[in-house]
Amino acid sequence: MKLSSANINVLVKACRKAAKTLIRDFGEIENLQVSLKGPGDFVTASDKKVEKILIDELQKARPNYSILSEEIGEIKNDSEYKWIIDPIDGTSNFLHGIPHFAISIGLEHNGEIVCGIIYDPIKDEMFIAEKGNGSYLNNQRIRVSSRSKLKDCIIFTGGPRIDSENRDLVLKEYKNFSSKVLIPIRKMGSASLDMAYVAAGRCDGFWQRNLRYWDVAAGIIIVKESGGFITDFNGENEYIRNKTILVSNAKINSEMIEVLK
Repeated sequence: MKLSSANINVLVKACRKAAKTLIRDFGEIENLQVSLKGPGDFVTASDKKVEKILIDELQKARPNYSILSEEIGEIKNDSEYKWIIDPIDGTSNFLHGIPHFAISIGLEHNGEIVCGIIYDPIKDEMFIAEKGNGSYLNNQRIRVSSRSKLKDCIIFTGGPRIDSENRDLVLKEYKNFSSKVLIPIRKMGSASLDMAYVAAGRCDGFWQRNLRYWDVAAGIIIVKESGGFITDFNGENEYIRNKTILVSNAKINSEMIEVLK
């Protein structure tokens, strides 16, 4: 089986088209125009080109849907639907020639993410999900892992930035997790792919502070539809508002929350 609803088809087409630009630019990375938004926060000409292609394609297919995107901000329309776009999640990896980054788009309906796509163009891996219809990687159904003991798990995280106000707290959380797992914690540099990898059972859990909505929107539905858990650090459903997100398989969620307490 594969997902082939109208909105999924729109997402796939937009990502495939934008990915051509991304792959070409990745091959010419040393010539890429780069500017600095803030400490450790880069934006490239590719971000802007990819974003424009995505928005053009999505608006062509769904002209009445609103849009929230990392670089341009918000385009408000009358619809109950809104696309949430991160044109390149993992920009620093992209800039350094590390082939681990993704296009990430979620579709929100009345405040709830109902479908999403995370596309890694270099590996040609497309993670997609739709509410009630499951999660898929390149048309194969995916599920979270079944490991039940935190010590045996692979856990991902990210950050902190040099200017993070809670930098010391983040490092303390990292140290706490490091003392609980046998396999060293991974920091891969793309939150959307971290979430997709939990959904696919490649890793067992992920936590991070201070992510923005476009970093996690597509991942939310992909994780949920693969049987995973998403909470804030207190085990509540306020991960967007609190900007603390914890993603896991169904069996280690409570153990991860205990570590973060």
